[in-house]
Amino acid sequence: MIGPTKLVRPVNNCTDGQELQLDLDNVRSWAGRWQMKFNVSKCNDMHCGKGNLGYNYGMDGVPVEEADCEKDLGVTFTTDLKTKAHCKDIYSKANRMLGLLSRTIKYKNPAVLTTLYKCLFRPHLEYCSTAWNPHYNKDKFLLERIQHRFTRIFPTLDHYHMKPVTSVGTVVPGRKKEQS
Repeated sequence: MIGPTKLVRPVNNCTDGQELQLDLDNVRSWAGRWQMKFNVSKCNDMHCGKGNLGYNYGMDGVPVEEADCEKDLGVTFTTDLKTKAHCKDIYSKANRMLGLLSRTIKYKNPAVLTTLYKCLFRPHLEYCSTAWNPHYNKDKFLLERIQHRFTRIFPTLDHYHMKPVTSVGTVVPGRKKEQS
């Protein structure tokens, strides 16, 4: 079997669609020469952009299914290329981890909790952030909710200041608030 393979080409007219189908056929014949198989049921195509023609493709006489979103290297891409689906995936994964952490951690020292946050949550929030960095406020607020929930669940973190999300790289607990 062949692992994940991507063919990308702008398709602005029917000729471009036929050329992409030819590329797909060439890859299929190359795999056949090397005695490898594509699992056509796992293959799909994704049409990006508003003016896309939606050309239909096939492999071995079987039509390839069309997909609305695709996960590649842990980042969810949609046909409109917006980050909403990826932010929701990250939010749900972080919420599950936060629930597990709140049920299992009994020693609630702020230094330990901050370290756990940086080790368990921050990598998920920052992974491939240059590819999907949210630019809509609603996506930023969704990611900020993880921070707020983290500080609400653990009352010992009340005196810690959480920086607001202006870019994904700043989604980390800050220093203690200064006493005035």
